[in-house]
Amino acid sequence: MTGDELARLLDEDSVTLVDVRTPEEFSGEAGYPCDPRQGHIEGAVNIPLEVLMVDMQAALSDLDTSRPIVAYCHSGQRSEMAAALLRAAGHDATNYVGSWHEWSQREA
Repeated sequence: MTGDELARLLDEDSVTLVDVRTPEEFSGEAGYPCDPRQGHIEGAVNIPLEVLMVDMQAALSDLDTSRPIVAYCHSGQRSEMAAALLRAAGHDATNYVGSWHEWSQREA
């Protein structure tokens, strides 16, 4: 999925957006110097990949999983693993390949 596709889906409020980075990356307290800004995509829920791997059912208990799930991280690697795990569990899930590295370059 591209950033433009994600932006359209977010405008339509038709996806559940999951940030699988650490809480520190999500909050903007930590991050990578290659990104123009730190933080997260508005509307995202933070479920670190490690938490998703340990107890997916509990991790997703408060989410609307009837809609497609889009996962993202910093560079698309952790989120690809998360999307694969979610698909294996029967969820409609995809990876935002550009992830935060790409999104952080968009206007806030």
